Amino acid sequence: MKIEGNIEFHVVEQGPERVVSEMPIQPGVKNPYGVVNAGAILWFADVTASILVLGSSRPIEGMAGFPLAITLNANFVSNQKEGTFRAVASFVKKGKRVNVVRTIVYGKNDRLIADVTTNHVAAKPMDLVRNNLNTDSAEC
Repeated sequence: MKIEGNIEFHVVEQGPERVVSEMPIQPGVKNPYGVVNAGAILWFADVTASILVLGSSRPIEGMAGFPLAITLNANFVSNQKEGTFRAVASFVKKGKRVNVVRTIVYGKNDRLIADVTTNHVAAKPMDLVRNNLNTDSAEC
């Protein structure tokens, strides 16, 4: 069995306290019932939240400070088969170590689709992670 599809979205507004994104509903994000898969909705909300926490930084693989999600809480309220979803991410808490973001996903006519809260910590660069793993295993 081969399953494939496309998932994409566009940032339409980005500021220091809020990010707004739009995701077209297309075949690659739908489940067998014809509505958007919960995982696609969660991905959309999580990446929009990560963009908010990143601010004006651009992500680079292994970068220091990437906003790694440590918890995700999602409430899926409704769904739809066509059109566009809009995600609005804003800070609940902007901290030195932990940032909490609430992302609301809306559908047609501002219908509530999902309410997602994510907690993010700044990830270490990959080199530091690798060195810590090597050091930790040597100490065992």
